[in-house]
Amino acid sequence: MNQLIEINSSEDILSKYQNTPIALLLEYHNLKRPFTDYTKAELLVGMCMDHRKHLHIPENFSYIIRTGGANLRYSEFKVSYAISVGGIKHIALIGHNNCGMVNLVSKKGQFIDGLVNNGGWSKERAEEHFNNFAPMFEVGNAAEFVAMEAKRLRKKYPNIVVAPLFYNVDNNKMYMIEE
Repeated sequence: MNQLIEINSSEDILSKYQNTPIALLLEYHNLKRPFTDYTKAELLVGMCMDHRKHLHIPENFSYIIRTGGANLRYSEFKVSYAISVGGIKHIALIGHNNCGMVNLVSKKGQFIDGLVNNGGWSKERAEEHFNNFAPMFEVGNAAEFVAMEAKRLRKKYPNIVVAPLFYNVDNNKMYMIEE
């Protein structure tokens, strides 16, 4: 089980992330560090599409890819673009508590009914859609998933620093995940 590290001061940030854009992200968001002006992104943030999360960061500080569960597996071209064209050397992956991508099977009925009622789909088509894609997007435990996704991205991009983080939607604070 991965431990969450509360960030109440700069000293709480793991040493391997000190003096990086990942530390700056945590300082801007949790510690209300005064904003610096940026003309280009310093960081790629991969985070869940959940509407309850909002980062307190300066303009132009980061690229942000929002996808269910912070799962970047199907956004790798965008990640590669940020690294190759954008010059990004640091990635912050942010999972969160009460994530809708956890235990997707429990939402199957609601998912199907929502596509039928809101999307105009047939029940059969909606069920097939769920059955085909839910296994690809299920994250299980959100913190563990983000830590595994960080390891996967480190293997794919060995020169990039990837940090798994966790956002608590109840207090709007970010935590480091100690792997």
